[in-house]
Amino acid sequence: MNHNKQKENKSNTLKFASGIVLVVILSLIIFYWLMRPPMGDLEHMAQFLSFTAAISISIGYGAYRLNWIEQAPSLRWVLLGTYVLASLLTFLNVWITARLMFASEHDLLLATVLLLFAGGIAVVLGSFFTSALIERIKRLELAAKSIESGNLAARAVIPGNDEIAALAKSFNQMAQNIQTADQKQRELESLRRDLVAWAGHDLRTPLSSIRLLVEALSDEVVTDPDVIKNYLSQTKKHVDNLSLLVDDLFQISQLDAGGIPLNLEPASLSDLISDTLESFTGIAAQKGVDLSGSASLEVDSIIIDVVWLGRAINNLVSNAIRHTPAGGRVKICAESFGENISVKVDDTGEGISPEDISHVFERFYRGDKSRNRSSGGSGLGLAIAKGIVDAHHGKIWVESKPDLGTVFTFTLPKH
Repeated sequence: MNHNKQKENKSNTLKFASGIVLVVILSLIIFYWLMRPPMGDLEHMAQFLSFTAAISISIGYGAYRLNWIEQAPSLRWVLLGTYVLASLLTFLNVWITARLMFASEHDLLLATVLLLFAGGIAVVLGSFFTSALIERIKRLELAAKSIESGNLAARAVIPGNDEIAALAKSFNQMAQNIQTADQKQRELESLRRDLVAWAGHDLRTPLSSIRLLVEALSDEVVTDPDVIKNYLSQTKKHVDNLSLLVDDLFQISQLDAGGIPLNLEPASLSDLISDTLESFTGIAAQKGVDLSGSASLEVDSIIIDVVWLGRAINNLVSNAIRHTPAGGRVKICAESFGENISVKVDDTGEGISPEDISHVFERFYRGDKSRNRSSGGSGLGLAIAKGIVDAHHGKIWVESKPDLGTVFTFTLPKH
């Protein structure tokens, strides 16, 4: 760090000295071009300008080496000091040059007054522009303090195209990123609370039931073979539900860990739909729901992860059957269009209310009707389905009307 600072100081010093030398050379060129003086006068002018330039370099470099910029209490004093120093150097350059050129006392006094006047005007004008500059910086400072105090919506409104405006733009972008990160953090915290509440209900309830059933069997409270068989059947059902819940948690944890690892390969989507129908035929029949499906021939030419996509379709079909009353129907339909395929899971169930439809893919979310606890859903199935479709670079959405049914649709690229 010190080496870089020394290198920067050396570079600034060389720039300053080079600028002074360039001004001297340009001044001599203009002097010669305008006045065509004899060579002796040109040499004298070069000596005068070199002498005053050396004084300017000494004063400027001395102020720089004293770190007056870093030690100043505010930027306002730095800028005002710069104007005053520039005015003094201008005064000294002209006054010393006039003095060395043996100007008359009257002309020298007149030049002195005019130089003081010009220097004062320069300082006042510089102070005016400094106030405008400081005001712009103050806006940025106030916005930073607002964000520090917790107001992440604060922004620095600084119009213009200069460096301060560019800094304000970067600052506002940083503030937006902080606000977005804070919002995500709040959402994660909300999800964490939902998970605790969900686990406290959906995991504790079946565990309590299993414990009561096992204790009844262990203590021989029931002895009738049919009742014992019923107890064992209920215990198995609760264990299966717990297994599904734990599986959902595992799947959602994989999504949170940065995505799911896909094993992409050519597959037959029609076979996958047939397997899904076969898996849910018994469950649908028990509920009195008509389950059917169809797929066009073109959908078989697709690159997918069979296991993960099968899980997504299973979640959608399971959700549809759960919310479709007896006598209703659930239909899976897969079609091809262009370089994409579309899969729809259509049901004639209870539908989703308008206030819930925008939240159905949120984790642990359950609406009052379509995703209530009594229906047995974990609140994770649709979120997992969306994560799987997203991992395949697809899109998923839902259309529904209360009491008229629901259609979940997702599209996937074939390749």
